[in-house]
Amino acid sequence: MFYDPNRLRSFNQLTCLLTPEGQSISYAQLADKVSFFGASLSTSRTLIAVEAAADLDSIVAYLGALAAGHAVMLLPYDAPHISNRLEETFCPAMSFRQTKGEWHLKHLDHPPAKVHPDLALLLQTSGSTGHGRGVRLSVNAINANAVSIVEYLKIGTDDRAALILPLHYSYGLSILNSHLAAGASVWLGPGSVLEAGFADALAASGATSLGGVPHHFQLLENTGLADTLPESLELLTVAGGRMPWEKVREWVDKMEARNGRFCVMYGQTEAAPRIAWLPPHLAKTNPDAIGFAIPGGALSVRGSDGTEIQSADCEGELIYCGPNVMMGYAENHEDLSRGHEIEALATGDLAQRSAEGIYRITGRLSRMSKVAGLRIGHDALERALAARGREVAVWGDDGTISIAVVGRAAGLEKEAARLTEIGAQHFRVLSLKELPRHPNGKVDYPALKRYLFPPSSNSCILCAYRAAFAPTPVKRRDSFTSLGGDSLKHVELTLALEERLGGVPDGWEEMAVADLEKATPPKVHSLPTDIVVRVFAILAVVVGHQTQWPIYGGAAAMIILMGMSVSAFRWNRLAKGEIRAFLEPMISVLIPYYAVLAGYALAWGEVPWISVLLIGNFALTIPETHQMLPYLYWFIEAYVQMTLLIAAIFLFPPVRHWLAEVGRFRAGLLLLAIAVAARLTIPEIWPMGGRALFTLPWVFYLFAFGWCIAAARGIPEKLIVLAAACTILPVAAYLGGNWHGSWIKYSSLMAIAVLLLFVAQISMPRVMLKPLMRVAQAAFPIYLLHRIMPEVLLPMAGFEGRGIMIDSLAIAGGIALGLVAASVQRKAGSIWIWLQEQGLRKFART
Repeated sequence: MFYDPNRLRSFNQLTCLLTPEGQSISYAQLADKVSFFGASLSTSRTLIAVEAAADLDSIVAYLGALAAGHAVMLLPYDAPHISNRLEETFCPAMSFRQTKGEWHLKHLDHPPAKVHPDLALLLQTSGSTGHGRGVRLSVNAINANAVSIVEYLKIGTDDRAALILPLHYSYGLSILNSHLAAGASVWLGPGSVLEAGFADALAASGATSLGGVPHHFQLLENTGLADTLPESLELLTVAGGRMPWEKVREWVDKMEARNGRFCVMYGQTEAAPRIAWLPPHLAKTNPDAIGFAIPGGALSVRGSDGTEIQSADCEGELIYCGPNVMMGYAENHEDLSRGHEIEALATGDLAQRSAEGIYRITGRLSRMSKVAGLRIGHDALERALAARGREVAVWGDDGTISIAVVGRAAGLEKEAARLTEIGAQHFRVLSLKELPRHPNGKVDYPALKRYLFPPSSNSCILCAYRAAFAPTPVKRRDSFTSLGGDSLKHVELTLALEERLGGVPDGWEEMAVADLEKATPPKVHSLPTDIVVRVFAILAVVVGHQTQWPIYGGAAAMIILMGMSVSAFRWNRLAKGEIRAFLEPMISVLIPYYAVLAGYALAWGEVPWISVLLIGNFALTIPETHQMLPYLYWFIEAYVQMTLLIAAIFLFPPVRHWLAEVGRFRAGLLLLAIAVAARLTIPEIWPMGGRALFTLPWVFYLFAFGWCIAAARGIPEKLIVLAAACTILPVAAYLGGNWHGSWIKYSSLMAIAVLLLFVAQISMPRVMLKPLMRVAQAAFPIYLLHRIMPEVLLPMAGFEGRGIMIDSLAIAGGIALGLVAASVQRKAGSIWIWLQEQGLRKFART
């Protein structure tokens, strides 16, 4: 096997890897590193996740895990939200990922997946649909494909590949595997071919071969590098999509002029990944072909009736058989224990075989429209337009065929109509500055569909995200956590998902928008416990302020929820030092706060400067002086102060790096310890009477409790938080005056802590979901506005004093004011999305 340390050592001091920094690693050195890493892993066979960077540490981890007998799941480089989702879906026992430029091997706390004895590699497909599937590859499959590539490309120990493709992309991985199998070397390219200094770095590397997708070769031409390639390059390979036949001839001519080779290849991740290759000497006469099956494999064409087509030049589905065919697909961790399920790979591509046995791809089974009784192949139309000098992408259905073109679109409908022999009215054209592409260079067709037809704002999950996070741009690969969402946005998007999906998927916060759009809602109707707590907390605040009933702890519960939100959704911002992004959600709180403050200033005829500076909870004055707002607005002041305090702690790199290293849960325990110490000491040093209840030292430990609740994973950590609550909250009740109200408040908080720790969802009739979520979404506007009803509007209408009717009107009216304000906010978000759509269409026309 190419990854076996003993085999690697057999190449001894031959150069194996060259890093972008110029470090040269011999095979003997690599073998030692691989053995050392493998020894650090569990002896029980399991799945290991590895972030696939073109980096020495990442490659060692990949090879070391294989050499130790484990299966490996490769994660995309620098895409944490996707990696998190893959880890949750497939449940690896350990994960090797990069944080702040440093690699860490971590044990994950979920039960590890059971893996089949033959499973070696789990890759994700990267087709033009934009949604990948797990591909299960055996040890024999990846090794057989590596050996086959060595054979037909004639790779020897003197060869050196320039690796410019992502390693989690099967084409890039096959370059590494095949060169290791041959004892050749690999130069780990520094990045994109567009980066400054790439040409010089490539020349200095001594690379003899370079592999890329068609888009890479287009970039080489655009930058002028195509005519100045280093003399050492003897072989260029292209795969990962169809290259226009005239470009194939041009590159064949370029390489023949320098006594080199240009090799067209075809493959799929499901075949580890090479399936066919076109010998360079046939490329000039057959530039539109994929050639023959790789050594050890066999190709055939199958008709729609399922039988093999024997006649030449007849179209059917391309079928591949060989030792490199995958074991099968995997949708979740349970699929990893399954064995071999596929003998012949149905590629989904339409193909023809010539009389000489040469295969050509003619289109995709799924990329076809039937218009006016005629079958129109999208790929065929793309090729025909490309032959006329157009850079285009084509997609559509049986009603309309859409064409995206780079540059001017004038006359394109008529040109397409002539080529297809259907009316120009069946075409819709989009002009762009460039075609959107996946990281592997393939055209991103789903993105093109969104450019031409942005979904309406009342039905689109992406639009809900854009409205919630406006004006921050949101893409389909983003997730709630990666965007740094806060508690207000969390409730807003929970409601949006309920309305659009008919339910809220578990763990949606870590899911990319693209995955949410195809998610299946849970069958049981329930709400996250934190949302239910939010509803009862705001109701307790409103009712308590109006009636003076012994309903205590509403605002304190909201502070716990605030700590949970920061811990759950904004930890990554803090750990990365993205302080500005961490502080951005504060703007959505301060804008309405200062709007309310302006209203009080107009009513009083003077500016409450203490509240303007957000220090009213420091007991500098009282509301009666009109220098500060009524006491209820202490919550906003405390929120801002706690946010700034957390930001200040993570502002210093040494502290931030240390906290990121110890992890979110331990960092939360540290914050809790500091906050409890502050609660016990600062009020004694700086007594403020009853107003001490509103100060930062008095409430910060509740924020820290929320942080720990959200960070606790597994029963042991949750029991630690529960034990802390059982110790601290009774002490807080005693220090809070040791009266019945204090014990009611902190007993309520204890019950809330237990619920939040151990009950993730609360089931209820679906009819209750939407009203409760509306109230939860409007919690902050309700908090801001609820006292306007009894203190301003009801007296204006002649209703004053107390009583059941007055109290009911005040409570209901205060809640209604908040709901109206939240509705206005949603409408503003819809308007923002509409403006974005208009800008998108304007961009498309430029």
